[in-house]
Amino acid sequence: MKIENPNPIQWQFSERAQQLQSSFIREILKITQRPEIISFAGGLPSPATFPVDVMKAAYDKVLSQTGKVALQYGPTDGYGPLREWIANSLSTEGSRILPEQILMTSGSQQALDLLGKVLIDEGSRVLVETPSYLGALQAFSVYRPEFASVETDEHGLVPSSIDAIAHGARLLYALPNFQNPTGRSLSLERRQELVETCARLGLPLIEDDPYGTLSYRGEPMPKMVAMNPDGVIYMGSFSKVLTPGIRLGYVCAPLPLVRRLELAKQAADLHTAQLTQMVVHEVVKDGFLDQHIPTIRKLYGDQCQVMLDAMTEHFPSGVTWTRPEGGMFIWVTLPKSVDAMKLLDQSLAARVAFVPGAPFYANEPETNTLRLSFVTVPPERIREGIAILGKLIKDML
Repeated sequence: MKIENPNPIQWQFSERAQQLQSSFIREILKITQRPEIISFAGGLPSPATFPVDVMKAAYDKVLSQTGKVALQYGPTDGYGPLREWIANSLSTEGSRILPEQILMTSGSQQALDLLGKVLIDEGSRVLVETPSYLGALQAFSVYRPEFASVETDEHGLVPSSIDAIAHGARLLYALPNFQNPTGRSLSLERRQELVETCARLGLPLIEDDPYGTLSYRGEPMPKMVAMNPDGVIYMGSFSKVLTPGIRLGYVCAPLPLVRRLELAKQAADLHTAQLTQMVVHEVVKDGFLDQHIPTIRKLYGDQCQVMLDAMTEHFPSGVTWTRPEGGMFIWVTLPKSVDAMKLLDQSLAARVAFVPGAPFYANEPETNTLRLSFVTVPPERIREGIAILGKLIKDML
């Protein structure tokens, strides 16, 4: 029997809930689901790279041989053999990472949330790049920090600018490889200077590295966690090298921190899916990624070049853009007179989508910037979409 409620509930949301905002990118993606839209908006890996048959075989093997274990609750820190595999992959001759330092998470987005929960109090200073990954800004914003923007230039984060804003900071968040949204990478010299600066200041450094293996040249840069395992928190993900649908990421941290993160994860979801972890371990344990990742690099590198060539042909003078050597994104800077949000309205009407740059800034957004992603769009559609976008920009000058 349905009970009538004469007094509708007046929901009293927490102050934190009232401050939550939807991801601008996720809102755009709702529009770009229409097949007629040429979408350069999503930060989605190409479905053409998903190893469906390999994943299916791994699921079949895990379920047939160890199904009762795979379908049971698992430990909060994660499936032991997979954690060991990750620790070995992060270890170098001079820097040994222990499996106990690895915590499996439900995508790297959960790792960001757990780090915010454990390290940030209301009003805590958090240092971020300019611009920075929108998902990190969202995750940290829940805990009401004070964001301080680290200076960047055409080569990425400028380590020498940190001292002036580091007082009282809880952490510095950085993406050193093919950064989302700019596609920039830090040089070896800047990585070393960044690690040394943070170590001198006693400032925890978060190294978020979802794109590091996607170098078009096939030569990944050294990881900062290997330079200072006691001061660098490393985040990784299987979303860009296998499939994002499995929602599997991990964080590597010094033992005192990883234990706190584990406690926070217990309260959040008990553990990441045991079945997923066992399947991924089955896929990667014998070197599959060594054969698979080069095919991703080739596809993305070719499509990146198509977009760069089309931009050179169709974009007017006064527009500049990055030339990434890996990853999934190109960052465009328009003349100051062009507002990317207004351009987006016209672009969507012309059936082309992109992401305006303003949401990627923690402070003082630059409204004449935008992000383009090329990995899910075939070459002919890239050329078509960039030609349309170039004409629209010319018309706004």
